Amino acid sequence: MSIVYDRVALIGLGLIASSIFWASKRGNLAGEVVGYARSADTRDTAREIGLCDTVYDDIRDAVRDADLVVLCVPVGVMGDVVAQIADVLKPGATLTDVGSVKRDVITSVTPHLPQGVHFVPAHPLAGTEHSGPRSGFAELFDNRWSLLVPVDGTAPAATAKLRRFWEGLGANVEEMDADHHDLVLAVTSHAPHLIAYTMVGVADDLRRVTDSEVVKYSAAGFRDFTRIAASDPTMWRDVFLTNKDATLEILGRFTEELFALQRAIRQGDGDHLFDYFTRTRAIRRGIIEAGQDTDAPNFGRTPGQKP
Repeated sequence: MSIVYDRVALIGLGLIASSIFWASKRGNLAGEVVGYARSADTRDTAREIGLCDTVYDDIRDAVRDADLVVLCVPVGVMGDVVAQIADVLKPGATLTDVGSVKRDVITSVTPHLPQGVHFVPAHPLAGTEHSGPRSGFAELFDNRWSLLVPVDGTAPAATAKLRRFWEGLGANVEEMDADHHDLVLAVTSHAPHLIAYTMVGVADDLRRVTDSEVVKYSAAGFRDFTRIAASDPTMWRDVFLTNKDATLEILGRFTEELFALQRAIRQGDGDHLFDYFTRTRAIRRGIIEAGQDTDAPNFGRTPGQKP
């Protein structure tokens, strides 16, 4: 693809930002990609591994003259970050983010948005349990979905341009309403993460099963729980606090389903269990058929491969 933006600024240099950088270089999508991270250690690491054409020590210098500014920071601080940079954002520039929650981000960012800057919130549905500037890789977004959530009044041309950028990174792109996005993600990501954290916590609390047994005899189900539960705690704390209503709604439904399964097990209702597991198995087949995973052993991963 040809260059989409002359200058891209990445704010926050973790897994998503570093993957955006490597994928944009692979696709020649930007004339220049610059970056900023709050931590001096992160900035030093980024410079060491060649992450970004320039890494700035001052966030305002990083976003100045950028045509696209990508907020890759926890959703709980996005409003504060935009307040710091608002007066140096380039007129006509596009501001976007990669947060897992959209309504709260829109509410916190919009009051600080200057006239003439386009705000197109986004959420790439891709990631691993790893974090930090060394964790990114160019293929992270390939055949994954990136959801765009343009706010009212966003220029269609700005949304279309960001769509081209994400498609150039390898993603499939769709637009979605903010509230619907938050409900969908509560089902597909937020509640499952909370359940994974809980299950790993239960194993830690169940002292009749020793720590060494939990590690040594971990079957695939628990092992995948631990992989999910190893995700960035700051990011997930902010996700649950900012998508509270949708997450609580889904957890309420989950609790009802769990009670029904408990009752079926207690009463020996094998028909209920079989029918329920048959229905959920079909959902797994649908995910594989949609190309969002593989039915190969261990999900097609080889030892040492990034999930």
